[in-house]
Amino acid sequence: MVVCFRHPDGILYFRPFWNQLPDGEGIRLASGDIKGDGPWKVGDAVVTVLGCQGTDPEQAAEFADWKFHLEQRGEQYPTRGELQTIAVEKGLLPAL
Repeated sequence: MVVCFRHPDGILYFRPFWNQLPDGEGIRLASGDIKGDGPWKVGDAVVTVLGCQGTDPEQAAEFADWKFHLEQRGEQYPTRGELQTIAVEKGLLPAL
């Protein structure tokens, strides 16, 4: 996840390179109750902070590529509020 929002059904999250992936793949919903203090559980999924013990090397590499991508885009990248608006416009979050 590069950004996430609470959703009535769980957590809606944006994957790295979400804007370059096909619809339905870049922005996803993890359904279920949110439990824990970190790592968290959302339904059957376990959410951990990247860099914690046991981090998947592929995820770490993908995140490093994402950060480099953001540095190249600079000010052009949408703010958190704009990302939330995108999710609402796509019908993925309830209207603000």
